[in-house]
Amino acid sequence: MFDDTLHFLANHLESPDWRRLGEHLPVEWIEEAVQRTEATSIRHRRLPAEQVVWLMVALAMYRHKSISEVLDDLGLVVPDSQRPFVSKSAAAQARQRLGSDPLKWLFEHSARHWSSQDRRSYIFKGLQLFAMDGTTLRTHDTADNREHFGAQLYSSGAIASYPQVRGVTLTALPTHLVHSAAFGSYGTNEMLYAKQLIADVPNESLTVFDRGFLSAEILCGLTQNGTDRHYIIPAKLNTRWEVIEGDESDGTVRMRVSPQARAKCTELPEFWEARVITVIDQQGRKRVLLTSLRERRRYKRSDIAKCYERRWGIETSYRELKQTMLGTALTLRSKTVDGVYQEIWGTLIAYNLIRLEMAKAALEVKCEPTEVSFIRAFHLIQFELHWAAVTRSYGKLPASMKHLRERLVSLLNDERPDRKYDRAVKAAPNRYATRVLRKTAN
Repeated sequence: MFDDTLHFLANHLESPDWRRLGEHLPVEWIEEAVQRTEATSIRHRRLPAEQVVWLMVALAMYRHKSISEVLDDLGLVVPDSQRPFVSKSAAAQARQRLGSDPLKWLFEHSARHWSSQDRRSYIFKGLQLFAMDGTTLRTHDTADNREHFGAQLYSSGAIASYPQVRGVTLTALPTHLVHSAAFGSYGTNEMLYAKQLIADVPNESLTVFDRGFLSAEILCGLTQNGTDRHYIIPAKLNTRWEVIEGDESDGTVRMRVSPQARAKCTELPEFWEARVITVIDQQGRKRVLLTSLRERRRYKRSDIAKCYERRWGIETSYRELKQTMLGTALTLRSKTVDGVYQEIWGTLIAYNLIRLEMAKAALEVKCEPTEVSFIRAFHLIQFELHWAAVTRSYGKLPASMKHLRERLVSLLNDERPDRKYDRAVKAAPNRYATRVLRKTAN
């Protein structure tokens, strides 16, 4: 994946060449992202906007290193014999000049392009398989971050020690590529972020939702405003419907749209219909699923149940992002609001680059991308990037990248049929003393 990118990193110390930024993340995309957001600079700088874009991607690859170390180790600074290094303030100012919009545009553009690659290799009965769910990230406790993002308010009246970012992503389950994302204030409900992503769901697709997204506005908007866009979602315990065909083991139900929902969205009908099926999961628990896959001969109950079981792949994706890439860090490294957005978009681009290379490696040996170890791929790409920057030997790079892909698939994740891991929610260990803030009466 990084053949041309490594060439750039290995040689630009001697002669910067913006034409070699890589096959999957070409320089034209980065230039367009910068130009579209007016982040270009006429003045010659040690860290021009195009380089800062790559810096934000690299920071996600090397969360354990400081910005100065990443700049020096990967040689991302335009060379200057008089000043071989840049100060921390210069790097901070370069990030501020760039802003978050170029990273956002680059993520959205690249994610759609990469998700369309090889999609016919990973489909379910002609449909691309996605999952949508939400997550949170902590930020540094600054006044601006707390005002903009907010924090969790506990029933006891205490407020979380750190501001939090709430977000929702649409992820391709076969490859774990993040197709689209929306995030912002913690106080904004996940449903609102999900509504922003509905328009991004591709045609001829099947999206698996968590039960918290059970909403006529979301699900009807998905099926009615596209071609062959379907969903699977668990029913809530208080969901009410009328069975109009079959029974709850496999039938068709009709549900009333609440007056409140219709007042917010006048396009909603008074009633909406869905197929209901009852399945038993691997732990022996009964689940009632709602789906728009109405053709019973084509989409059997067992097929729908298996698709729903794959929903947990998005949880694995969040674990890879937050624990492996971010190193279980307590907070993001950025301290400003715009810096937080910039960092998240850069992290999503870096994650997709790793996942894309894993998918390419899996295609070569005809296995599933989920059989390739993410941790192994992440560490190998870290090593190859660092090695290329240190050695500056382009002649060995093609062989090195070939070797990288061979190593990626040399130790596939072993599936042990007798091993089971029951899902459980565990309390995170407290590394530091908790500072409790309480709401004051107005």
